[in-house]
Amino acid sequence: MLFEEGGDPKWCWCVYFRFRGRDWSDSTAPENRAALESLAERPLAPGLVGYRDGRAVGWVSLGPRGDYERLSYSKILAPVDDTPVWSIVCFVVSRKVRGQGVGAAMLAAAVDFARAHVATTLEAYPVDASAGRVPAANAFHGTRTMFERAGFVVVERRQWNPSTPVRPIVRLELGPGRAKRPGARRSEGRPSATRQYGRLA
Repeated sequence: MLFEEGGDPKWCWCVYFRFRGRDWSDSTAPENRAALESLAERPLAPGLVGYRDGRAVGWVSLGPRGDYERLSYSKILAPVDDTPVWSIVCFVVSRKVRGQGVGAAMLAAAVDFARAHVATTLEAYPVDASAGRVPAANAFHGTRTMFERAGFVVVERRQWNPSTPVRPIVRLELGPGRAKRPGARRSEGRPSATRQYGRLA
């Protein structure tokens, strides 16, 4: 099973953003797995699974921003504006297929899934790898360049203080034919300022 390969997914089960800090701190791996299984029984799937040769190799978590309780209490990832958005918060890629474009394929599938469910704007909170290689443990948000290749643009940059990494917030408008496949030329977005906050969520 994909999540059983080790690392954070084996404990988190991709429900970290579903709960605020005080509820998360007391959770266990079996409880988190049960929570994800419960979410999977709802009409709207909590994410998508990618398969290769019958084996799960990729996962992406997405849904209406309001489904992610941690985002509701985050200062660094607080809403940019009043636009209703769907959020992409997490990727898991099997260790055996990393570097083979699985993350980009899962992102493309997420765009199609959101559009099929009448989402109008997709938002994500990637890491910026411009300063160097991102450790696998920190790459679960996806990278800024991966999102930009899919047509997302940076709409805002935020920072807790001058010594912490800048966190870009990216968006894709989901009008007909607006999504781009991996490798497409980056769209130009409006300039984005960096806001500083006091504490990283």
